[in-house]
Order: sequence, then structure tokens, then C-alpha cells
Amino acid sequence: MTDKSMKTTLSGDELVVATADGPVRYDQKFLVAALLVHVAKGSGQIEPEESSLMIDLLEEYFHLQAAESLELITYAMNEMRDKPELAASLAELAATLSDRNKEDICLMGLKVVAADGQRKAEEMEQLNGAIEALGIAPDIVHRAFDRYFAETMPDTGEPL
Repeated sequence: MTDKSMKTTLSGDELVVATADGPVRYDQKFLVAALLVHVAKGSGQIEPEESSLMIDLLEEYFHLQAAESLELITYAMNEMRDKPELAASLAELAATLSDRNKEDICLMGLKVVAADGQRKAEEMEQLNGAIEALGIAPDIVHRAFDRYFAETMPDTGEPL
């Protein structure tokens, strides 16, 4: 059973949620993991390629071990399942991120959408909804798309 009225505060770059068992802290790592899980679940289930990529992305971005990345993803999945009202509070945490961090998060989300080799509209809608909920500006999203295409499109040497 969840408490629909969460008491949250920002403490530096952490979101603190008051619970009956004491405060629970969520940081940028959790925010990114939760976003990636949210995007991957857009098609109804998380594909193995998406799971593997999420682990790799978190490992590389936050300099974690693979086991720590997996633990973070599992924690984010469980917390978001058990506390669906937490999603709205994470927008507060997103406000503490730099524009570069927001761009990096968008880029990771795009990579998760494409991880299984299929462009599923549901996953893209999940990403767009998360970007909007987190208040990420359109120019930041545009830069993330530019980076994604620069990384994934072959360079033919010909102008567009």
C-alpha cells in the first residue's frame, strides 16, 4: 500500500522523501535509472538488449561496476512500481541537473529506444513524456538528437 501524499524536499542534489521508516534519498543516478527503465517499459516489457544497454550506460556514465548498475536498475524498477507517485517528485530532482546532464540523459533515453533494433512508438512516447515531465528544454533535446545521429549515422562525407 502506498501513501499518495509524499512529503518531499530537495537537499542539495538529492530528493528526500519522508517515509514511516525514515527519510529515503534519491540522487541523479536513481533519476537516470528510473528514466531509462520507464522508456524501456514503454513497449510493455524490457527486452534483453535494453537491459544490457541500460547496465552499460549507467556503468559508463557514473563509473559504476556492472553489478552496481544492475542493482541500481532493479532498485529503480522496484521503487517506481511500489511508489508510482514518486515519478512526479523526480521532476524536482531534475531541476538540479545541468543542461549538459539533461542532454546526456536524453541521449541515453534515445539509445534505449533503439537498443533492440526497433523504433517502437510507445517507447518514444515514453521518452517524450519523461522529457516533458522533467522540464527539459527543446534545445537540449535537439542537441541530444544531434549527438545521437552523429554517433549512429555513417559519415558519407557528402553534405545533406
